[in-house]
Amino acid sequence: MRTLLLTSLLFVCTLSIGQTKQITSIENPIDYVKPLMGTDSNPSLSNGNVYPAIAMPWGMNFWTPQTGKMGSGWAYEYDADKLRAFKQTHQPSPWMNDYGQFAIMPITGKLVFNEDERASWFSHKSEIVKPHYYSVYLADHNVTTEITPTERAARFRFTFPETDSAYVVIDALDKGSYIKLLPEENKLIGYTTKNSGGVPENFKNYFVIEFDTPFTSTNTFSNNKLQDALENKADHVGAVIGFKTKKGQQVNAKIASSFISFEQAEINLKEIKDKDFDALKEAGKQTWNKELSRLKVEGGTIDQFETFYSCLYRSLLFPRKFFEYDKDGNVVHYSPYNGKVLPGYMFTDTGFWDTFRSLFPLLNLMYPELSVQMQEGLANAYKESGWLPEWASPGLRNVMVGNNSASVVADAYLKNKNAKYDIETLYEAVIHGANNAGPLTAVGRAGAAYYKDLGYVPYDVDINENAARTLEYAYDDFAIYQLAKALDRPKKEINLYKKRSLNYKNLFDKETNLMRGKNKDGKFMKPFNPFKWGDAFTEGNSWHYTWSVFHDVQGLIDLMGGKDNFTAKLDEVFSLPPVFDESYYGGVIHEIREMQIANMGQYAHGNQPIQHMIYLYNYASQPWKAQYWVRETMDRMYMPTPDGYCGDEDNGQTSAWYVFSAMGFYPVCPATDEYVIGTPLFKKLTLELQNGNEVIINAPNNDHSNKYVQQMSFNGQNYSKNYISHEALLEGAKIDFEMSNTPNKNRGTAKDDAPYSLSNE
Repeated sequence: MRTLLLTSLLFVCTLSIGQTKQITSIENPIDYVKPLMGTDSNPSLSNGNVYPAIAMPWGMNFWTPQTGKMGSGWAYEYDADKLRAFKQTHQPSPWMNDYGQFAIMPITGKLVFNEDERASWFSHKSEIVKPHYYSVYLADHNVTTEITPTERAARFRFTFPETDSAYVVIDALDKGSYIKLLPEENKLIGYTTKNSGGVPENFKNYFVIEFDTPFTSTNTFSNNKLQDALENKADHVGAVIGFKTKKGQQVNAKIASSFISFEQAEINLKEIKDKDFDALKEAGKQTWNKELSRLKVEGGTIDQFETFYSCLYRSLLFPRKFFEYDKDGNVVHYSPYNGKVLPGYMFTDTGFWDTFRSLFPLLNLMYPELSVQMQEGLANAYKESGWLPEWASPGLRNVMVGNNSASVVADAYLKNKNAKYDIETLYEAVIHGANNAGPLTAVGRAGAAYYKDLGYVPYDVDINENAARTLEYAYDDFAIYQLAKALDRPKKEINLYKKRSLNYKNLFDKETNLMRGKNKDGKFMKPFNPFKWGDAFTEGNSWHYTWSVFHDVQGLIDLMGGKDNFTAKLDEVFSLPPVFDESYYGGVIHEIREMQIANMGQYAHGNQPIQHMIYLYNYASQPWKAQYWVRETMDRMYMPTPDGYCGDEDNGQTSAWYVFSAMGFYPVCPATDEYVIGTPLFKKLTLELQNGNEVIINAPNNDHSNKYVQQMSFNGQNYSKNYISHEALLEGAKIDFEMSNTPNKNRGTAKDDAPYSLSNE
């Protein structure tokens, strides 16, 4: 009993040290990244719904250990005890599932290839997980597998026992696949067509695998039958190659793939160059350290360092590069829209409904050169499909609402006007999308005719989630208004989108001071339950979507009857019980459950619609409440653990919220020049901008208790405003926060201290 007590005390002390012990600075931020953060998830409760992505930043291909069955979106679940394979993956989320995937698995003993029969027990105690490196011991096969990637290729290293029955299974998966063994070259090629939609008919992911060890046996399989043939094509094919190994012998494999051709896969294999496994691993470490080190944090707890850099790692994965370099070094891509091989950039695997909010603003601030390539890719997507994607994976997918490509295009241009790319084509694309229903309900604007005629999408015309669409269309019109001004478009055109951006007012119900669906005849829908999820709203309720007036918070304040009523309504979000009506879905979806168990009332940080809401106190002269709730959310809703998120991570959006919030500010309204002040997390944070300037954020007396901004200075001058400008940051800046454990209820309360609102123009 005494031993048990001492062990328990030691465990508690260790946890306490991680949560409270301050460390100053670090050399290698990659050492603080926890790719398993958020992997303890399942369809009914998301703590991130992510897998450990072993990848380069924005890499075309990721690799991940696979615990789930073939075709399951939940490829890796932390509480699983067996691994089925190591999968090349392009999956952006379990709900979107994967495409172009294939798997590789070492085994010993009996020659098996079925995913259940080849599976092996493993333990997290014998697993090393880094962004650039993965290692695990497969207990049933007595094999250690290691992986280190490039953007389009990877090296595997298998350490086998002494045996004459060592094998590697290559599984090209089902839905149409091909494999061919070339034993005289210790090599094989193949392709997979497996996907979850959004691909042309000629879609294939071509792969090539080269081993450094001669094959002692060769087999292919077709569906459930093992065959002697060196080549196979069927619904589900793969290969099993054999080796005779000594104890501790390492078998190395180089793997690359291409969406263009086998020849291009061979070109992509050259990314490895002449690097052996350890040299490639070191190169990957340096690449990640370079990108992560653009944001240098100092003075925080170990948990805070790990959470910050884990979130930054997630923010640098999507959208992925969907382009390749041909034999002459030219940028080319297979079009996921028309199936052709074309010149130019292409990116994919992002849903703008999620990521327009903070992920793309983070890229525009810290990685503008890459952002330009992404905009070129969007222009290509429009030219190849006739539409801008709203959810691309890899082509157009029919999910979520809104027309937020307008925000992504506008924010990128407004924050980097000197960049050279085809903004005129992109403007044409956003105008087209803003005024037409697309080929899918999630492309263009579903209900565009109603929206243009009535100023809202009606509740009673069989267009689901209509209030959410209206609110997002109004904001998207604001983004177009801002872009039209910057491009000096005709005044009539500019005014049209300014006027349409006020359409949010059409859904405001003065009786409840909330947003509410409205019928075609102009009457509000009945009965109205503000706690009802879905229906008129998207993955949320009226308490969440009422705040989706990013561009005109002052207008919303006016509708609610002034600042006091507005802040009281904000307060109510946190003081209400987490009640809900799930009847629209016919069951409790995971987003509802995550709100319910968070103990933050109706605040549902695990989903995107309300993530900006905390910062709105800054518009109503109560910035200290934003400071309290921002820090509360950072401290409680994020941890560097397998259950470290409070909902779906969603392609970097929920992570980018944390990264921005740790800086001490947040882009409430993309397509404006402003970031809204919150509360910094660290004693010091340095942003190394791509133009060579630095932004230094100092808060030397910051700690767990000192969460309130007592005073703030910008470049040495006292600063009372509740926002800072993007333009001022680009020039280089030194921001000093004096933190306190009690709020300063005088700072930031003047009318001029409020951030931008359209009504104040």
